[in-house]
Amino acid sequence: DNEIVSSLPLQVSLYFNVYFFPFWWLSTVVILYLKYPVLSDYYKFILVTIMILTSLIEVIRLYLGYLGNLQEKVPELAGFWLLSLLLQLPIILFLLFNEGLNIQALERAVHMVFASFLTFQVIAAFVTLKRMVNKLATHFHLREFHRLEEQPVPGFSSLGREEREVSMAGGGWG
Repeated sequence: DNEIVSSLPLQVSLYFNVYFFPFWWLSTVVILYLKYPVLSDYYKFILVTIMILTSLIEVIRLYLGYLGNLQEKVPELAGFWLLSLLLQLPIILFLLFNEGLNIQALERAVHMVFASFLTFQVIAAFVTLKRMVNKLATHFHLREFHRLEEQPVPGFSSLGREEREVSMAGGGWG
């Protein structure tokens, strides 16, 4: 009844991600500062926008991941999963594979670590979400079953009595 369905591997990954993100952010900002003069104007705009968006999304994403996983809240964990899959993962893959950004070695290394965190978290969160939803559905069905046992439907239980009365009455004639 009190089965825990939160994921320890997901929680460990979130824990290390919280400590890795400031290092990722600082190294990415320093490298952006160093290569800013050689970038074209549209890449300057794109990279600054990505840094702002990624920073905001990551704080929200990690908060939702912690809350959703530890407290077994499906909406929060689903929000974490969607932010990871639809926003953070494409952004980090863009930063990792777009050669027009003049990617440096340190930059590639920290983006690869971040992308591996995201990939693992997307998979682990999906599995955890599936287990949480199955647990909630089971509890819902059990609650409905117990509610029906305690308060039977009016026409349903009387039907059984009528069939018994008819069979008893029919049995007396034969």
